[in-house]
Amino acid sequence: MSGSLRKKMLIAIAACFYYSGLVACARWFTRRFGQRLVILNYHRATGGDLAGHWLYLQRHYCIMHAEAALEELFALRKNNRWRMPKPTPLVLTFDDGYHDHYTYGFALAQALHIPFTIYLIPGYLDSGAYFWWLEGKRLVRRAQVKVATFAGQTYSLENADERAALARYIDAQARFASSVAQREAFLAQARVMLAVPAEATDDELASLPLTWDEVREMDQSGWVSFGAHTMHHPILSYLSNIDEAEHEIQACKRVIEGKLGHPVRSFAYPVGQRQHLGPEVVELVRKAGFSWALTTKYGMNTSACNPYVLRRVEVDVDQHWLVLAAEAAGLWGFFSRLRWQPFIRQRFTNAAR
Repeated sequence: MSGSLRKKMLIAIAACFYYSGLVACARWFTRRFGQRLVILNYHRATGGDLAGHWLYLQRHYCIMHAEAALEELFALRKNNRWRMPKPTPLVLTFDDGYHDHYTYGFALAQALHIPFTIYLIPGYLDSGAYFWWLEGKRLVRRAQVKVATFAGQTYSLENADERAALARYIDAQARFASSVAQREAFLAQARVMLAVPAEATDDELASLPLTWDEVREMDQSGWVSFGAHTMHHPILSYLSNIDEAEHEIQACKRVIEGKLGHPVRSFAYPVGQRQHLGPEVVELVRKAGFSWALTTKYGMNTSACNPYVLRRVEVDVDQHWLVLAAEAAGLWGFFSRLRWQPFIRQRFTNAAR
């Protein structure tokens, strides 16, 4: 099934959820049966309809900074009391700190009076380098050679399949690196082998990191708060040395606090699925002095949750607002898991024929 057809089908299903009243019922259920906190996880601010998303959420949720919402949620556990919030509290988080968080996300937050939280990677703000997870496709796209050999495998850059294979290889080497130094040495070598120009193209500028001046401006505005996302964004469970993981966590907190002049209380694990963090990593985050830590595991949060393994709902600006509505209400996560079961997947395939 093509991507465009699949997207249309998902919008149609989300529309059924919304216009049948299921989304409204799910929102009511969330308010009625215990305190819940919804934390949405974006990455980019441009490339879709962020304004449409936020206008919908503003009508149906109480949008808060991560710190304020988490403080309120866990105060309920301490006080052993609950009151039905109206509407449900929701947090908007952006990982990594892309330039378009400032040029578009910040401007939109000011216009709509909506707060959000960004999780920063200080090493990238300091260097201004391209984020490693974008480098596979970027380096292949910008390559100035026709043929390249990596690990004994030769790739023709004039062949689309081989270009895609090389991009996947570069991404895997960066993703599974056992140290930041190993990752950066490999990427530096790849740039040389592919003769990639140093100058950024216009379409790459929004993908570059924020600057510290932009971060300070957003921080002082009161509309944007900041958390930590490690110094250089390694996948912590893949690091061979636990001391490096500890440094990535502790130094990140120290640097951001030094730049902003106030405490940083929340942390977001890079990539953040179950296999990317373990008990040792979670304990390092707690020992570093953070009050809360966010994963990318799907779900809502209650005061009974472990504050260092909090859940988020991953969303994207290119999703239709109807899909966002189902996601935020908790309906879409159920369907997202269901639709990949063999029976459902086969029905989708048959429908596309």
